[in-house]
Amino acid sequence: MVRIAPSLLAADFANLKDEIFRLNEAGADMVHLDVMDGNFVPNLTFGPCVIKALRPYTDLPFDAHLMVQNPDDMLEWFALAGVDMITVHAEVCPHLDKTIDAIHALGLKAGVSLNPSTSENVLEYLLDKLDLILVMTVNPGFGGQEFMENQLPKIAKIRSLIGHRDIILSVDGGINPMTAAKAIAAGADMLVAGTAVFSGEDMAKNIAALR
Repeated sequence: MVRIAPSLLAADFANLKDEIFRLNEAGADMVHLDVMDGNFVPNLTFGPCVIKALRPYTDLPFDAHLMVQNPDDMLEWFALAGVDMITVHAEVCPHLDKTIDAIHALGLKAGVSLNPSTSENVLEYLLDKLDLILVMTVNPGFGGQEFMENQLPKIAKIRSLIGHRDIILSVDGGINPMTAAKAIAAGADMLVAGTAVFSGEDMAKNIAALR
């Protein structure tokens, strides 16, 4: 069954603790934490202090998706905040294999995210080190954008590259029940969704619809 990682970017920021409780009850598989710095992407969200404050209220895994210009300087901050995985962008890591090793050295799982214009070829020499690959199907920075269908062939190519390796192939951006079906058909086994999960009152129904 495909896993669902709700993006906290679409949650009610005035009631984040309650939103975490809702995710627990609704059957989410992971909490996706969009950390933006206003530099690598044109938006600011939240940092390790917020994540640390939320950590006691759920046992769900936390994935810190670092959309920041200098992720190497921040890895320990998020480890101390209690995340289980750190996902960095290939576009800002000049020594990506070293960054992945540093994340693992902190006792965390490591993921790599690719912007729409980034080729899957950057992953080939890293596949035996990765726990997750995150394909962006929007240009990162804001929620509520339209799914980019031209990324579907990339998803399929990465699924082929993964082969039998134990790597999660996640898709992030514009996910709703219709686009979820396309992403899953292309090879995704985890979906990051914000608005599609948090809209309305029945979060469990929303998650079931994505699956």
